[in-house]
Amino acid sequence: MAGARRKHLRSRQVGSFLLFWCVSVGGAATIRYSVAEEMESGSFVANVAKDLGLEVGRLAARGARLVSEGNKSHFRLHRKTGDLFVKEKLDREALCGKADPCVLHFEIVLAEPLQSFRAEVRVFDINDNAPVFLNKEPLLKIPESTPLGSRFPLQSAQDLDVGLNGLQNYTLSSNAYFHLHTRFRSHGPKYAELVLDKPLDREEHPEVNLTITAVDGGSPPKSGTAYIRVVVLDVNDHVPQFSRLVYRTQIPENSANGSLVAVVTATDLDEGTNKQITYSLAQNPEAILQTFHIDSQSGEIRLRGPLDFEAIETYDVDIQATDGGGLSAHSKVLVEVVDVNDNPPEVMVSSVSSPLPEDSPLQTVVALFTIRDRDIRVGGKVSCFLREDFPFIVKPTFRNSYSLVTDRSLDREDVSGYNITLVAMDTGPPSLSTETVIEVLLSDINDNPPVFQEDSYILTVRENNSPAVFIGKVCAKDLDLGENAQVTYSLLPPKSGDLSVFAYISINSDNGKLYALRIMDYEAIQDFQFVVKATDGGFPSLSSQVTVRVVVLDDNDNRPMILYPLQNGTLPCNDLVPRSAEVGYLVTKVVAVDGDSGQNSWLSYHLLKATDLGLFSIQGQNGEIRTLRKISERDPMMHKLIILVQDHGQPALSTTTSLNILLVEGFSEPYLQFHDPAQHSRQVNPITKYLVISLAVLCFVFLLFVTVISIIHMYQKIKHKDNFTVQEHFYDDCHFPNNLVQGGGTGSLSQPCPYDMCSATGTGNSEFRFLKRFMPNFPFPHATGEVKTENGSSLPQDSNRNRSQGSEGHVQIPNDYM
Repeated sequence: MAGARRKHLRSRQVGSFLLFWCVSVGGAATIRYSVAEEMESGSFVANVAKDLGLEVGRLAARGARLVSEGNKSHFRLHRKTGDLFVKEKLDREALCGKADPCVLHFEIVLAEPLQSFRAEVRVFDINDNAPVFLNKEPLLKIPESTPLGSRFPLQSAQDLDVGLNGLQNYTLSSNAYFHLHTRFRSHGPKYAELVLDKPLDREEHPEVNLTITAVDGGSPPKSGTAYIRVVVLDVNDHVPQFSRLVYRTQIPENSANGSLVAVVTATDLDEGTNKQITYSLAQNPEAILQTFHIDSQSGEIRLRGPLDFEAIETYDVDIQATDGGGLSAHSKVLVEVVDVNDNPPEVMVSSVSSPLPEDSPLQTVVALFTIRDRDIRVGGKVSCFLREDFPFIVKPTFRNSYSLVTDRSLDREDVSGYNITLVAMDTGPPSLSTETVIEVLLSDINDNPPVFQEDSYILTVRENNSPAVFIGKVCAKDLDLGENAQVTYSLLPPKSGDLSVFAYISINSDNGKLYALRIMDYEAIQDFQFVVKATDGGFPSLSSQVTVRVVVLDDNDNRPMILYPLQNGTLPCNDLVPRSAEVGYLVTKVVAVDGDSGQNSWLSYHLLKATDLGLFSIQGQNGEIRTLRKISERDPMMHKLIILVQDHGQPALSTTTSLNILLVEGFSEPYLQFHDPAQHSRQVNPITKYLVISLAVLCFVFLLFVTVISIIHMYQKIKHKDNFTVQEHFYDDCHFPNNLVQGGGTGSLSQPCPYDMCSATGTGNSEFRFLKRFMPNFPFPHATGEVKTENGSSLPQDSNRNRSQGSEGHVQIPNDYM
């Protein structure tokens, strides 16, 4: 379909031809085409892609477009095929007037990278206009006495076509009096003159009617006619005579209306009214009549309209002088327009790359433009430069064409765009200049990583916080735009690989808000730190990191813990004080600690209750218990103190403990354990009960295991007829009766064995150690929980030791060892 349409379009180009060639101008190629005028819209001109050496489709990929001189585009480019078409019907006369050749200039601009190719299309003339006489019925008054050979200039016919299609010749209708002579002007169309061949006789023919025809050179030729009326006048002997046959003058193109151009003079030798001369601009083209006018009496020629050297350089003006008798003479005034520098250079921007990526390399083409100075003959050389100190320079490409390229690196974060002022200036005189502003915006490139507002963050959270509580926020700013400035936050795993931080902290990826996921315990962890990563949305993405340290603030959530006196929940703690103690005697010291920190761990000691508040006091800072006075005989033997230990938190927490103080005559007396009646009323701690049961079960299993092993061993001994007695394993000074080994008897020792007894004040128990070889533990039939001496006194036994042995023993100790 496309091929058929193209052939059809080519067939419509009747009388036209296509010409293409490239000419190197200043190192650049110019593509030239030619078409005939009056081609219909959509007519095929050429394939631009083929002429540029580009593959089909590259024009579309690179965003090819046409940029014409002026505001009107006459051609259309099909990007996919590369074909160039006529956009609208071309009228050479409307486009170029009488100028020949008629050339339309445009540029083919490609992007990525930015390139420009100059192209021009020459529009050839076709014979579409006929010659036209502006005055269809001119009137000539000729005296009958006019001599033969006299010439009478006629109005020129106007033909808008040029070259062979323009005006070529005139013809005159057949008559007996005149023939036609065609003459040429130096600047302007051909004109005709009537030449008198036969004397006129007013009495015979007072009027002669002629038909003049103007013919062009087209194929087929076109023509225009005018009807000349010649009136024969009575005798007027003398014809006006101009002082010069041709007048020459110069006038600057910037002359104002009414400026004097020239003065013509003519004289007539007749007398009376025949001597009176009238001047006129007869038989001149319309352009001359609109530009000049002449004073009919003085012959002064003045400007009537503006002059433009770039449009018309020379005017050929016909002047007619007519006397009162109707006789006339003709002269010429050649007006040469003098060019002056009255046109500033024109800047025509053909393409601008905006927005421009901020990472564009040096010498990147930003804009393409051309400069034209219509006063090139007098304006001198045109220079182009930038008014501001921007990172751009003007670089010439080829004749009158320039490119604006980058000269330094760009940074959108510093300057987001430029209004570049191009100054084009000629050398005059006077020097004229033109300023053109090109706006170039910079597009953002992801070249800036997010930047945190602080080098590191320290956040605080109070312990016993609520889960998912907000503890702080990190913030990073990105100087880029759009997606490149969208910051996403995330937690980085520690280098050690410990991921426990993710169980404590969560971060909102959009706004950087941090939340504590778990309830913090200051006593378990006082602070921890982690790394937050901020990543932007660019491609490739950029990121930065910051360290966040979370400090857990202590809360008063721990009561003071008393280390001494021990509070085992069963027996009170007893301390001994000699009755001879002086005032200020240090009885003991209450030791307590608090798991909190700071003010929450500052402890103070208070004496809540006492058997006698005036006997003992406690230091509030260190917990030392001292006597306030001397001990008297009336003071009871045992004093019970209730002590309060309190921290300084808000609110304050406290713990109480009890302490029994025994007043004794001396430390040589045995330590007596006083049982608190309130203790017996308390129930046994369930945990203690379970521990005792567990220990009993373990002891039973152990004894069962030992019994089985012993039976097996005894069986092996009997089998080998070996005798075994228990006494062989002990020294002679400590003999056990057989009934103890065999599990029978009364459970008492037949002979005394020496023991050492160590008594520690305030411990509430006694420890024994043998001086001889280790004695195995055998069950005693009587478990009384006491060790009796020979005089009947008793000593308390260590309940813990008794539990570890699984039973209690009843041993008599001689007085010699006490």
